[in-house]
Amino acid sequence: MLLDVYVGNRMHQIELAPAVLDDDKTLFDKMDGDMDAGWKIGPQFVESPNRVQRGQIAAARLLVAIETGNEAMVQAMAGYIASRLPEVRSLNIDLNGEPLNTEMITDTGRSIT
Repeated sequence: MLLDVYVGNRMHQIELAPAVLDDDKTLFDKMDGDMDAGWKIGPQFVESPNRVQRGQIAAARLLVAIETGNEAMVQAMAGYIASRLPEVRSLNIDLNGEPLNTEMITDTGRSIT
């Protein structure tokens, strides 16, 4: 699976290794468990992030992984997004410190934010 990630005017095409979705299932479940307790998203605390907000949280972590060249974390965060939002094919990550403004585009071209 390919995930196109737009960071400003740069596009990163992430090819998910086939085993990521199975191998990192425990990590994805742990992330969900952590987010079940609420999460600070940008300047606000969200008590119960929905699946789109959880994808935006993962996208913020994905951005850090891309910027630091942490390929294992890139795969893990892209894998989380693919496993929880399988219809998403591209991300437009907000660079203004507001993860809730990160846009996710589905395979039909529809934006979910």
